[in-house]
Amino acid sequence: AGATLVKPNRKEISEAVGEAINTDEEFITAGKKLLQLGKFDYLVATRGKDGLTVLDKDSAKHVTAQQREVWDVSGAGDTVIALLALGIAAGGSVLDAAQLANIAAGIVVGKVGTATVTAAELSHAVDATDEETEAQSHLQNIMTVEQAVEQVARWRRLGLKIGFTNGVFDLLHPGHLSSLRQAHATCDKLIVGVNSDDSVRRAKGPDRPIQDEQHRAAVLASLERVDLVIIFNDDTPIPLLQALLPDVLIKGGDYTVDTVVGADIIHANGGQVVVTPTLQGFSTTNIVTTRGIKKGN
Repeated sequence: AGATLVKPNRKEISEAVGEAINTDEEFITAGKKLLQLGKFDYLVATRGKDGLTVLDKDSAKHVTAQQREVWDVSGAGDTVIALLALGIAAGGSVLDAAQLANIAAGIVVGKVGTATVTAAELSHAVDATDEETEAQSHLQNIMTVEQAVEQVARWRRLGLKIGFTNGVFDLLHPGHLSSLRQAHATCDKLIVGVNSDDSVRRAKGPDRPIQDEQHRAAVLASLERVDLVIIFNDDTPIPLLQALLPDVLIKGGDYTVDTVVGADIIHANGGQVVVTPTLQGFSTTNIVTTRGIKKGN
């Protein structure tokens, strides 16, 4: 054979066989022709947002790309080649290796510049593919502080304005949604800091929160206007603000700009502090009190 495996993209296949490719059928036909011309055993063709296709002389199998926010496609092809080689060298089939390569490429296009994928990122993505449904895919927006700092750096390189707000968000109600809508309107990307269970108990007593931190974070992460969620255990968001240095700090309620916790940090960094009005008549504490809701109900 001319080679065991080659990895062209759609444009390269089209140019190699001298045919336009507009449909899946044309793609497979052109790919098969290239297999024969080059005497290749396998052809793994990358197709951008459509994933990739694995062809041999007897079959063609499509591997669908995972839906991700794409920032930069630089290096995605190199990532595919590297993971194909790794997967095959580890004893996997070409199709198994292609599926792994497809996942890895989906990770690197979510980063800015020519980026790499770590073993931890790949392992998490593989587990998510196997265990999480599409409805749970938003959980990737719940990050550690370290992950959030990296994400903020990527957003900044694209010139995006970063906003931050925080709260308990125990029983999500229209007041919360109004505050988040107003917060998102001040920035391009909104980060929400969520008080951990321990910090809520210190502030509100042993019967709160009603919902644990993971459930509260998951609900927030599923909202269209929330781009990133961080669970924090401190009594105030000051350590988070120092780490992230958002461009805008948003707080809802009866505050003045100078009384918002962390306002000095934001102002010292050249940022802006915005106080938004709250939607009257909605309060988790009132809901809990008037309806007799208890933890575990």
